[in-house]
Amino acid sequence: MTNIAESAAGTPQDDHRFFGQPRALASIFGVEMWERFSFYGMQGILLLYLYYSAAEGGLDIPQATAAGIVGAYGGAVYLSTILGAWIADRLAGSERVLYVSAVVIMVGHIALALIPGVAGVIVGLILIALGSGGLKANATSVVGTLYRKDDPRRDAGFSLFYLGINLGAFFGPILTGLLQSTIGFHYGFGLAAVGMAIGLTQYSFGRKRLPDSSREVPDPLPRSKYLPYAMIAAAFIVLIVVLVLMGIITASNLVTIVIGVTIVASVSYFVVILTNRNITTVERKRVYAFIPLFVASVAFWSLYQQQFTVVTLYSDLRLDRVFFGWEMPVSWVQSINPVFIIVLSGVFAALWTKWGSKQPSTPVKFAFGTAIMGVGFLFFLPFAGGAANSTPLLAMVGILLVFTVAELLLSPVGLSVSTKLAPELFKTQMVALFFLSVALGTAISGLLAEWYAVAPEHLYFGVLGGIAIVLGIILALFARPILRLMGGVR
Repeated sequence: MTNIAESAAGTPQDDHRFFGQPRALASIFGVEMWERFSFYGMQGILLLYLYYSAAEGGLDIPQATAAGIVGAYGGAVYLSTILGAWIADRLAGSERVLYVSAVVIMVGHIALALIPGVAGVIVGLILIALGSGGLKANATSVVGTLYRKDDPRRDAGFSLFYLGINLGAFFGPILTGLLQSTIGFHYGFGLAAVGMAIGLTQYSFGRKRLPDSSREVPDPLPRSKYLPYAMIAAAFIVLIVVLVLMGIITASNLVTIVIGVTIVASVSYFVVILTNRNITTVERKRVYAFIPLFVASVAFWSLYQQQFTVVTLYSDLRLDRVFFGWEMPVSWVQSINPVFIIVLSGVFAALWTKWGSKQPSTPVKFAFGTAIMGVGFLFFLPFAGGAANSTPLLAMVGILLVFTVAELLLSPVGLSVSTKLAPELFKTQMVALFFLSVALGTAISGLLAEWYAVAPEHLYFGVLGGIAIVLGIILALFARPILRLMGGVR
């Protein structure tokens, strides 16, 4: 009966039952929403937990080091998309990896909630980073299977998918921040675990609606290579443990190490894809076209991801958060951006759908997104260096509105173009390559946050904002040559 019903409804690519999109999008929408609830809910209070004093329930780690840890963790989340994508493409398929990753994330949040001190941070963040990496690349890849490459609904569908992400991102910091500020950090972490459990349950009931292509393994690993690869993985884990025990990897240099590893991984990934003999000439040109988009994405995320480091520190020290004698939790500032995403993502989706083939090309969208992000940083300048609680909340709202416009021009478009430019043999891994740009930018944001702790604020915001604007202008000037390399993809 199920097969007959599916035949009557047509293939998922022909389905229009979820706001004009395939109905199967709702299942991925749901699990990603709850994963983002738990992820951003936890991250909304993570930096505070690290640098607040023991009397305030924190670990009393120096601010610069704490910001570097958050940046390194964020980079590791996106860096681990490589592993999740590789397992999907070589061993299990995207949909199965997505499901298992959701379980790992839930266990990580439980560890943060129940294990006290630094031990809970280490165990929890490692599990969440691994699980989030597996879920991110594969959720995006599964969304890509719902559309044909020439489907004009594609960018709109990714924008709706992005709406689900930001519904979770809005409620997560509000509720975990409320618990943290009233009864303690570990209750906030516990709520994040509950949110992930809800998402996992919801997704379990909707998996059957996903197309069979979401479970395919594009490039199966021969069974004869299982043992060698397992031994390599075990050796890598042992190496990391030894380096930590020897004091070579420390909390203070972790972010630099993550940046270095991410750069090496990114270059290696491009080389592996470009030198593969089984991809076509058109596919190879499309990968070359992705390189400048990758660079622009790194620049964008190195500024944008400072919402979890510099913006959090700035909000704690400079922002006026008092309403009629009541002080708003610091983490609530991180829910401002998702509000704008929720409001504007539908507007952008409708805009791209209405314009169709006349909409700006992907390189132009990336150029505007990078430059506008720089403008957002320049808007800090009138308030930089002020006294405690001297920045009006309305000013921060305006700045984060600019962040949002930049994000909608680049982030969902980047997810979409990574699936369109991907060679057939590297479908999920190309999405992972986009997330590597996010990993590198996120890790750099942690390193920049360490500079923020010692640099004059006017210099900090002015220099970084100016660099992003210049990069956006350069990308716009080269938009047409990049578009030619994209081989018909816009």
